[in-house]
Amino acid sequence: MTDYFFPKLQAVEALAPYRLRTSWSTGEVLEVDVGDILHKTSALAPLLDPDVFARVHLGEWGHGIEWFDAELGSDNVYAWAKEQAGEVSHEMFGLWMHRNHLSLSTAAEALGISRRMVSYYRTAHKAIPRAIWLACLGWEATRPNAKTIPRALPTASEYAANHA
Repeated sequence: MTDYFFPKLQAVEALAPYRLRTSWSTGEVLEVDVGDILHKTSALAPLLDPDVFARVHLGEWGHGIEWFDAELGSDNVYAWAKEQAGEVSHEMFGLWMHRNHLSLSTAAEALGISRRMVSYYRTAHKAIPRAIWLACLGWEATRPNAKTIPRALPTASEYAANHA
């Protein structure tokens, strides 16, 4: 992993089976439940043993959370923690861009913000405000084809017809 992803993981501790407390360079302390990931990924099955899970430690340079034979990338852990806390993650924002085939420039144009802010949101250098996320969802729902801003949301049947 490179410095592309901003928040650096500074500390990690196991709280209970499958739950971690993480400390970040942003000053945030976030808890994350990784139980679903461990159950879905066969390579991580050994971590389901509570004694093994408790041996979690910070990976070299803060780029991940490690056990002896397994690791989770810090960017994924950060996104999962944000989402579990009810916030918008950089991964959600990146998926919105990908789903709609948007570049940094076209996403910036769609949202009426600078290209730099789009880059900050996508790399977690800045928190994504709820208003920006709602604008993403609204843009996706209306999917404007022209240079004009829609004046109303489509009806359910119009939405279905546009996305069939």
